[in-house]
Amino acid sequence: MPEINPSGSETLLTRANSAGISRRRFLGYTGAAAAVVIGVSSCDKDDDNPPSNGIDLGSGDIGVLNYAYALEQLEAAFYIKVLQSPYTGGTVAEMALMADIRDHEIAHREFFKNVLAGNAIQALTPDFSTIDFTSRTSVLATAKAFEDTGVSAYNGAGKLLTNAAYLTVAGKIVSVEARHAAWIRDIISNGTFADSTAVDAQGLDLVATPPQVLVIANTYLTTKISGSNLPTS
Repeated sequence: MPEINPSGSETLLTRANSAGISRRRFLGYTGAAAAVVIGVSSCDKDDDNPPSNGIDLGSGDIGVLNYAYALEQLEAAFYIKVLQSPYTGGTVAEMALMADIRDHEIAHREFFKNVLAGNAIQALTPDFSTIDFTSRTSVLATAKAFEDTGVSAYNGAGKLLTNAAYLTVAGKIVSVEARHAAWIRDIISNGTFADSTAVDAQGLDLVATPPQVLVIANTYLTTKISGSNLPTS
């Protein structure tokens, strides 16, 4: 039965600790990873040569997990950048919550990397050249876009998973992303945490398909990604 290499987990824990994540929080994610890693490590990527239009995420459940991994890489990189040079006008309390979000996104990123192991796509290089990290307005608008997109992306990808264990974990992660989105929305404009631009008339979060999400994600990536082999139903 495939297992997570304990030394590998310690290496990830070291990285997580360097970013300010507590051991208990990180081990909570790696414990979840251990529960779903069986089956992933025995699968190979369908194509080791990515297509000309980007790094191939793969197909089936592996592709969907890589899709989530790519988005978490992007979000983690964004919040790391935000905290490296806090924007003008950010209060101590506000930056503390930004740090919490950063830690969540790093933990999500490391979770998927750990689960996918040899099936994981490479580390992606972000392109944040269009973001003014000194401006609170610019940073919060980008954070709102990332969090709203992340929630709708998980909602759209859930139906593509065939393994119930993966779907369970995805459900736990998207609920955290929705908490992020609600807070970001509310500090931009109080009371908008669940307005009609995020929740439909049936009281459900909006849904976006991988092609829709990747168009947005790729505008913030130097290393482009392709979901051409992802499942569609």
